[in-house]
Amino acid sequence: MTGRLSAIIRTRLKAGRIVVLGGGTAVGEIQPGLNESPGWQHYLLAFALCWIAWLLLAGGLGAEEIIAGAVVAFGVTLVSGPHLAVFTGVRFNATAPFHLAGFLVVFLRSLLYANLDMARRVLSPSLPIRPAVVEVETQLQSVLGRLLLTNAITLTPGTLSVDVRANRLTVHWVDCPPGLDMSGKTQAIVSAFERHLRGFLK
Repeated sequence: MTGRLSAIIRTRLKAGRIVVLGGGTAVGEIQPGLNESPGWQHYLLAFALCWIAWLLLAGGLGAEEIIAGAVVAFGVTLVSGPHLAVFTGVRFNATAPFHLAGFLVVFLRSLLYANLDMARRVLSPSLPIRPAVVEVETQLQSVLGRLLLTNAITLTPGTLSVDVRANRLTVHWVDCPPGLDMSGKTQAIVSAFERHLRGFLK
């Protein structure tokens, strides 16, 4: 199974159609269609994210840190202007923060359950392992939306996002018990994430 996944990854890399994320743990196809120009909201979002990151790394809220952070964030936002098209997938509406919070709750709950399941398998070597690859559909259209979806699946132990082509998502499972509808189970996981992702991402 590992050899098959490696062959898939090498083939896509040669074709120049994928990008590897998280140290080689998540693979996603490079999507065309980033021609939409970012608006002022996207610049403001990039500035806010850079500023918040600076303040978190500085570890303080003194006047010097706030001013320096604002200056650095402003400069980074200007320099990054041509690359902010990825943020055009963000939806700016009143309910977006609530959907973001809902996504984080679903992700953390799935992360906890998956870690407990993997710990059980590690501590019980006699448990059978039946890996398999499942293909499902995603309703997300933006690069950023699919990026968060594939990495949310990959960061949940037991599943790995292998490939994204158009609206088809390939997921590798560590264990697929016989008789269980893994396509339906995978689609249910994808839908649970998408229900909230579509509230703040296209």
